Amino acid sequence: MKVAITGATGFVGSRLVKRLYGEGYRILVLTRNTVFAQKVFPSKAFPNLEIIAYTPTASGSWQSAIAGCDGVINLAGESIAEGRWTSERKQEILNSRKLGTQKIVEAIANANPKPPVLVNASAIGYYGTSETATFDETSLSGNDFLAQVCQAWEAEARKVKDAGVRLVILRLGVVLGNGGALDKMILPFQLFAGGPIGSGRQWFSWIHVDDLVNLILQALIKPEIEGVYNATAPKPVRMADLSQTLGQVMNRPSWLPVPAFAIEALLGDGAIVVLEGQQVLPKRTVETGFKYKYLNLQSALTQILT
Repeated sequence: MKVAITGATGFVGSRLVKRLYGEGYRILVLTRNTVFAQKVFPSKAFPNLEIIAYTPTASGSWQSAIAGCDGVINLAGESIAEGRWTSERKQEILNSRKLGTQKIVEAIANANPKPPVLVNASAIGYYGTSETATFDETSLSGNDFLAQVCQAWEAEARKVKDAGVRLVILRLGVVLGNGGALDKMILPFQLFAGGPIGSGRQWFSWIHVDDLVNLILQALIKPEIEGVYNATAPKPVRMADLSQTLGQVMNRPSWLPVPAFAIEALLGDGAIVVLEGQQVLPKRTVETGFKYKYLNLQSALTQILT
């Protein structure tokens, strides 16, 4: 089985590639930086992995490489948690997802033969933020910037259905593993200065990276899986509970709050990612029979940090 993957060198993508490659899949990595991709996936360790340069927001010869693939996994997108959200940065965040997905769908539609399935990332930012509401896959979208980005992102992905291709959209929560968001969260605890961010009342909807990889694989291979699924664990927590659990697992104090103004000074509008949240439940995901390895935060953090 041959699978094309964008975002393959990222935190989630690199783990997904290694998992699929280890199970005998033929992997086609579409990347903006072939030199970096070759470092992440050296030919000695990945002799049958193919790396192709592509520009996510532009048509090109790379699109023809998708023909004959058994599936496409689109994980590409500019980080929303790196630096301040200037107007230029917001445009990059939107374009990397909207235009990037548009070009992937264009490639699939023009392919002969067409890949039968597209697994496309989205995010729980789709729902907006709330301290009181609970969201599942049937909930309406929010109206803030991230919600608008997710709406545009998913709208482009849905166009692949016009080509008769099965579509799975995974709305990702905060992915926990060695790297990614957790690396930034644990630094204050390593310095014995950890504690809840902001009010501590905001919801934190998370998923262990191993469960996410398993969920992507299920979406790829099971023809009955179609539509939108929340890629979150069934038990979201409040930020204060996250900080307490981190302190317990790391054997560090967790009493020193990080004030909201400090995060806002660093990230600007992007502070919404950590200062506000949403309680997201994976209702449809659970209904598929998906088996989580990490149902609660304590077991997930223990596996990662000890």
